[in-house]
Amino acid sequence: MTDIVGTKMVESNKTARQMFEEIMANPDRKKFGFGEKLAIVNVDPQQAYTRLDMFKTSYETDPRQIEYINTISRLAREKGMPVIWSRVAYKEDGSDCGVWGTRTDTEDSLQNIKYGSPRHEFDPRCEIDPADLQYTKRMPSAFFETQLASYLTFHKVDTVVVTGGSTSGCVRATAVDSLSYGYRTIVPIETCADKHESFHFANLTDLQIKYADVEPVQTVIDWLEAR
Repeated sequence: MTDIVGTKMVESNKTARQMFEEIMANPDRKKFGFGEKLAIVNVDPQQAYTRLDMFKTSYETDPRQIEYINTISRLAREKGMPVIWSRVAYKEDGSDCGVWGTRTDTEDSLQNIKYGSPRHEFDPRCEIDPADLQYTKRMPSAFFETQLASYLTFHKVDTVVVTGGSTSGCVRATAVDSLSYGYRTIVPIETCADKHESFHFANLTDLQIKYADVEPVQTVIDWLEAR
């Protein structure tokens, strides 16, 4: 009988970006692919996280991020496919943030994003159509305790494209939940952002290996334009 041999944790001097580039360069990487109908889920493109000129909680990875989000959202809309925008905020005392809000308590803390505040507002560069679904969430995933899953079911969606921020936080949580609900899940690289390239690329790598197809945004554009 052959002994079962596992794998010890691999150590490496490569950066997270280098490991991501190696994964993406593999011509044999497996993909879930597109289904028949997608939805664009734009996770938290709100001023608290996008306005470098206003809030120190904001961050930028690709300066064209919101432009790309607008492009694929417009194309999806033109093809009769749903576009969804989430953002995060809490009531005045922050108590609906739960244990997530217990780590820090400063004016920049998560639970101090109040309903109707400038931090809660979507970035004005976002091109949001009145027909798009908009809602406020409380936890990382855009699926958690929201109407998203039932909305996608009603619209007969089988593929979810996740954009927004942060890559290591709410984008990742949404992508994992999307796969868990049975959706083909796609994360366009240029549409996501994080505070540090290590967080960004390490999570893109993990998403690609396990939970989603991580693709250049042009892949989504090409698919939509071909419909």
